[in-house]
Amino acid sequence: MQPPTFQDIQDAVPRVRQVLAPTALYEWPGLSQLTGASFYLKHENHQPVGAFKIRGGINLVSTLSDAERQAGIIGCSTGNHGQSLAYAARKFGVKCTIVVPQNNNPDKVRAIKLLGAEIIEWGEDFDEAKRYLEQELVDGKRRYVHSANEPKLIAGVGTQAIEIFEILKAPDVILVPVGLGSGVCGTGIVAKHLSPGTEIIAVGAENAPANQLSWKSGTMQTTASADTWAEGVATRSAAELTQEIMKSVVDDFLLVGEDEMRIAAYHILKETHNLVEAAGAAALAAVLKDKTRFQGKTVVAILSGGNLNLAELPEILRLGSHL
Repeated sequence: MQPPTFQDIQDAVPRVRQVLAPTALYEWPGLSQLTGASFYLKHENHQPVGAFKIRGGINLVSTLSDAERQAGIIGCSTGNHGQSLAYAARKFGVKCTIVVPQNNNPDKVRAIKLLGAEIIEWGEDFDEAKRYLEQELVDGKRRYVHSANEPKLIAGVGTQAIEIFEILKAPDVILVPVGLGSGVCGTGIVAKHLSPGTEIIAVGAENAPANQLSWKSGTMQTTASADTWAEGVATRSAAELTQEIMKSVVDDFLLVGEDEMRIAAYHILKETHNLVEAAGAAALAAVLKDKTRFQGKTVVAILSGGNLNLAELPEILRLGSHL
């Protein structure tokens, strides 16, 4: 499996833009004051499914063969990847099945269903659901779309970085939340081509460190649990393709705590009036955790998704009220 190139990402741009408008990149004065940086948010929460992954779904599904379209696609997701595939499948007339963990974010499950996909619920977390899919449902007929080991998904989501560099030619830092790494890989490939001096920082949850451990050690690591409210980064294992790419495009990998993401979500709501899910708040959380590192720099944080489980909102507001 060959990693996508910068040219692959450029080739994805017209496919993505025939369906999706570019998302906003705003410097928010309140967040700049809070962080001491020129702080920009890339608003992937403004996508039709509320998250960046739709770019990859559009790019991949639009290039399926006629036989693949007729057979349909299947994937595993805690929400945003599933919505991406369901949206793209509906757009291009393809049947879609998504396996989700039991007790998943109910709003994300409902959103996938509303887009016309069949839902199968299995397992306690993403890794259990994925194992069930790969062992029991992959049949050689339907196209299995892995959420990371897919060059066309990575190329599609890399178009978010093309849009950043169309506005900011050389930001000092771009921070990208990491579930299995398609977003940081696509962004990193673009950055290393257009602005090698821009630092690319991956961000994960302290309670789900498998990706960071894998990146640091250079070997695939797993953890016993991924006990985080940030379902977008709640993985107990890494993905081979994205880990290989991350070796050459990621400059650092930071982890943030559960309440640090809640507090970041509160600041985003207060200063920008945008609801953000935990993974989407992780990049700001990383900056707030070490302000001196980023002070005075031009910083872009990927707001990767806004699909917040509203049951989490009272705790976000409670923590914020004590700041």
